[in-house]
Amino acid sequence: MKKTLLLLSSFFFLALLAKAQDFAYGTFTQEDISMKKYAPDTSAHAVVLNEYGNSRINVTNDDYVKLIYNYHIKIKIFDNEGYDEGKVEIPIYNNDDDYEDVEDIKGKTTYIDNDGQIKVIELDPKKVYKVTNNKHWSTLKFAMPEVKNGSTIEYSYTIYSRFFENFHSWYFQSDIPKIHSEYEVHIPAFWNYNAALTGPLKLTKNTADVERECFSSAGSKCDCSHMIYVIDNVPAFTEEADMTSAKNFKSAINFELSDYQNPYDGTKHAMTKEWKDVDYQLMHDEDFGGQLKRTSLLKDRITPIIAGETDDLKKAELIYAYIQKSIKWNDFYATESDGGIKKALDNHTGNIADINLALTTALNAAGLNAEAVLLSVRDNGTINKLYPVLTEFDYVVAKVNIDGKSYLLDATDPLLPFGLLPLKCINDQGRVMSLNKPSYWIDMNTPQKRNSTYHFDLTLQPDGKIKGTMTHFSIGYEAYLKRQEIKKFNSVDEYVEDINSKSTKFRILKSSVTGIDSLDQPVSETYQIEIKEFKSLDHDRLAFDPYIINRLITNPYKLADRTYPVDIGMPSTIRYTLTMHLPDGYTIENAPKNANLGLPLSGGNFVTNYQQDDNGSGFTFAHVIQLNKSVYQPNEYPYLKEFYNQVILSEKDELIFKKK
Repeated sequence: MKKTLLLLSSFFFLALLAKAQDFAYGTFTQEDISMKKYAPDTSAHAVVLNEYGNSRINVTNDDYVKLIYNYHIKIKIFDNEGYDEGKVEIPIYNNDDDYEDVEDIKGKTTYIDNDGQIKVIELDPKKVYKVTNNKHWSTLKFAMPEVKNGSTIEYSYTIYSRFFENFHSWYFQSDIPKIHSEYEVHIPAFWNYNAALTGPLKLTKNTADVERECFSSAGSKCDCSHMIYVIDNVPAFTEEADMTSAKNFKSAINFELSDYQNPYDGTKHAMTKEWKDVDYQLMHDEDFGGQLKRTSLLKDRITPIIAGETDDLKKAELIYAYIQKSIKWNDFYATESDGGIKKALDNHTGNIADINLALTTALNAAGLNAEAVLLSVRDNGTINKLYPVLTEFDYVVAKVNIDGKSYLLDATDPLLPFGLLPLKCINDQGRVMSLNKPSYWIDMNTPQKRNSTYHFDLTLQPDGKIKGTMTHFSIGYEAYLKRQEIKKFNSVDEYVEDINSKSTKFRILKSSVTGIDSLDQPVSETYQIEIKEFKSLDHDRLAFDPYIINRLITNPYKLADRTYPVDIGMPSTIRYTLTMHLPDGYTIENAPKNANLGLPLSGGNFVTNYQQDDNGSGFTFAHVIQLNKSVYQPNEYPYLKEFYNQVILSEKDELIFKKK
């Protein structure tokens, strides 16, 4: 769609102004000033007193038709945990031809000083700054001044855009409750949008009427649709562990441009593209398809890398390792190359697309069957698959097909083994793009797993000390996370010392860590330890906590009702075994109870097993938490929540060693 429409005459919008519902800027009431808590949610750290948005298509002073979005909000801050509401970020979109403008930014903070006087501090325009995120997105940022307990902050701004397909969505829910949230929309009949309400909340008010001949240009006139959407007393949206982007689940109103009519020549244009149109567009885009075609460039570079290798899988692994080492990620997300893969290879740095398009091209240059996969990371939200919108994608990985098996690859992290994706990429579906066949969807729920195994072999010595060995194996995705953790330190010794200094239950006497640089192997940690936390109940009895590491203290799932799925990304298993050797004259006073708790639909198991040696010289205790699914639906949430309650209850038990 052509983004700009040059107008030859003015836009009449007096009726628009007459119906505006915005609240007065810069005013406050005694109730605003004196409010200490929000009665419907006394746990809230802040509350939105009023929120108003207005989107309209209008002519601006430069004689162009633009999509104009006004935003205005007033927030009451109760305590320091609400201070983040004063940190404002405004996303701005641009392409090669045009960009969005943000104007009329203003804000003020109102509070009562120590003398009981009302103070009003204005936002300094010089403290508004822009950060470039990637080729198409920037963020305008500012922080409200003098935010403190009891203050009221208010700010507003206007965005001018020529990207009519990016009609602003409106999110009624945020991380704090809202007393009133209202969105007003004016759309000339030359543009047709489909509106969709998502999320669990119902509208308090929803009106629609027609404004007669509100739009006029070069002799063309049309009516406008005028809609108002309101929800009062909006509860906060509470984010919890193990979820994808919150915007997938918040109550919101979204708009899709279905078609438009040029007001000057009357031609009609459909906006709902088919994927075959997008395929053609991407394959002829120099920054995407143009890079995938550069096999001759990569062939010269990878020929010595795979020289003499005949196994296709081994070839793919060698090429993957070469790209990992050759290009360092510059922390920019992108679906298109920034300057080309040759530049990225020569400079040894590039964005996500530079690296993984280079990988895809290199694999094809080696005669392998590789494709690029467009996706949206978990924080970015899921893709609307009903119609193609390329701006919803923000990441690209490679897919190579070898002997009937597909491998998804991301070479942006030198610690990622072949065939493993970072958790951020495990999000719904991705779109596979190929140079020689139509694109198609694939699930991003890869077969990878997280496995962690701890084994303690300890001995209670006659002098009352407990010494022995702790062994920890990190397997699969858990090994990747462990490597990330270790690489934060300058050396393995520093990593071990950090564990030692933070542990309250044991002291490390000797250590061995292996498998750090072998990405396809587990990371193995072996420590000689001395337990330093156990207590004497009396001269005949010692109390010992068998959960020496990673004891679960709080339930990660606390909501009374969770309306969105628990998405852990991949199945996981934590296995914990303890072998205890007792000296002559000691026995166990309170053997732990065996447990076997299963989740519905084979969702997982929690198992404990205690076995005493036949001769009474010790025991073995096993404790396993196994989650078999990547995603648990809201109706499974109560069972998952109770599952962890039982784990916590079980891990509270202490063992009592008693002299015979």
